[in-house]
Amino acid sequence: MMINNMTNSMLMKILYVEDDADIQSVTKIALELIGGFILLTCSSGREALDAATLEFAPNLLLLDVMMPDMDGPTTLKHLRQHAELADTPVIFMTAKVQDNEIDYYRSLGAIGYIAKPFDPMTLAAQVRQLWNESLARE
Repeated sequence: MMINNMTNSMLMKILYVEDDADIQSVTKIALELIGGFILLTCSSGREALDAATLEFAPNLLLLDVMMPDMDGPTTLKHLRQHAELADTPVIFMTAKVQDNEIDYYRSLGAIGYIAKPFDPMTLAAQVRQLWNESLARE
């Protein structure tokens, strides 16, 4: 399902959803300046749903799990209703990394997770590694 989207494109554009402004700023620097990615950053699930109607066409969804109003898994469920995002790979960023929680993220179709707090200097490499590992599994 999501593999076709991944094999037909390089990882360049990321739709990033994070409600914490400080984490958002650090992540933006880590992924844009260090990683060379193009980010569309949203501060809430609702904002992400509004942005989903734009022509950004992300290669990857990077979603915070714990957000007020609409958490990451709920945001993903709604984003999946847009045909252009139905197969877009997703990585969750979260402090909730117990085995059962990780299993839950994978059951939602996540190609992986990034534990918070994360190292900004290695964040882009982590994202690329999860992307490449998911390509290798196809």
